[in-house]
Amino acid sequence: MNNNCLIAGLMSVLIILTATEASAETLEDAWSIAIENNHQIKSAKADTSASEQQLNSVKGQRLPSLNVSSGYTQFSETPTAKTQIDGQTAQFNTSQAGSVKAQAIASVPIFTSGRISHSIDAAEASLQAVQSNEITSVLNIKMQVAEAYVTVLRKESALQVAQSHVDMLGQHMKDVNNLFDQGVVARNDVLAANVELVNAQQLVVQANNQLDVARAHYNRLLDRNLANAVKLVHQFPNVPKETLSDLSSNALKMRPELAALAQQTESLEQQAESAKADLLPQVAVNGGYQYQENRYQAFQGMWMANVGVEWKIFDGSSRHRSDTITRQAISLKEQRDDLTTMIGLEVRQAWLDFQETQKRITVTQQAIAQADENLKVTADRYQQGLSTNTDVLKAEDLRTTTHGNFNDANYDAALAVLHLRRAIGIL
Repeated sequence: MNNNCLIAGLMSVLIILTATEASAETLEDAWSIAIENNHQIKSAKADTSASEQQLNSVKGQRLPSLNVSSGYTQFSETPTAKTQIDGQTAQFNTSQAGSVKAQAIASVPIFTSGRISHSIDAAEASLQAVQSNEITSVLNIKMQVAEAYVTVLRKESALQVAQSHVDMLGQHMKDVNNLFDQGVVARNDVLAANVELVNAQQLVVQANNQLDVARAHYNRLLDRNLANAVKLVHQFPNVPKETLSDLSSNALKMRPELAALAQQTESLEQQAESAKADLLPQVAVNGGYQYQENRYQAFQGMWMANVGVEWKIFDGSSRHRSDTITRQAISLKEQRDDLTTMIGLEVRQAWLDFQETQKRITVTQQAIAQADENLKVTADRYQQGLSTNTDVLKAEDLRTTTHGNFNDANYDAALAVLHLRRAIGIL
């Protein structure tokens, strides 16, 4: 019977732990929620949609255009023609004083010297640039969410350390009071221990406040109520295994910011070519139906067709406009070259930060065991009258600092990996 109760109890605990873990949020979950709800990403998606419509608009220049117009004209006098017939002046009406005119004309560009094709290429490159910018927005938001995610976990660990500090000082306070009641230690030890305990409790209050702020910031990034409960899983992406040289090379291939600048440059170069082509011959075919209300005219309605050629021999602005766009493209190339070096620096710094944190984790992990043992020994010696109250308080401060350093090293390592992946463009 006891075994059955024990098994049932263990199963209940396992179910509770599983349900708690299932309700906790992973970093991937947080990213999915942010990408779906974040306003900056929605704005970037709207920009992409606008660029797609712009591309469709430019492509529409190749399609026929149909213009329909109509109007009524009223003259003060009836239009009349004068002529000489057998030496006498004669006149006759040529049209009505008031008449309706209507027409439907279709126009199709046949040859534009590359003006339309370059405009389409420019719009396609611009769309690709906006799509790259959308990817950049997603990466930026994911990085912000990851930083907020790590901050929440860091603050939770800091609160645990602060609470353990209070618990240890509370236990020490009991020991000091017992020794004081026995007349072994002076009242000064009681006062000093109590002051340290109150200061530790203040640190817990501060840690609680910092944790609440961190959770509110995290919820804001996910577009949720700031007061929502936050429970996170302590799990992060793996560090890339490539060498620093390979990571830097991959970053130059993967970073969407570089792609966006290259695509914007291409768009400007195509726009410049389109502006130049505007000065070259433009050929179009026009055709349609025209109606002129005129009872004096034999045919009031007629079909028509013509081929038209337009060539701007001189335009004082088009050449300067082309040169302006070309120089803007040169500016973007320089920005891309500068960003290339900055990305190399970002990758190197993140990689070095990760190497540093690995060494810190090893050192602080060793120090934790030593600090815990030091506190235990010092507390035992104090109860035996072989060490002072100050020694115990110093040992406890050292233990707290060591645990805090270990937690910081671990979360700094997680951030370094995330920053490295962001620098490469694979977050």
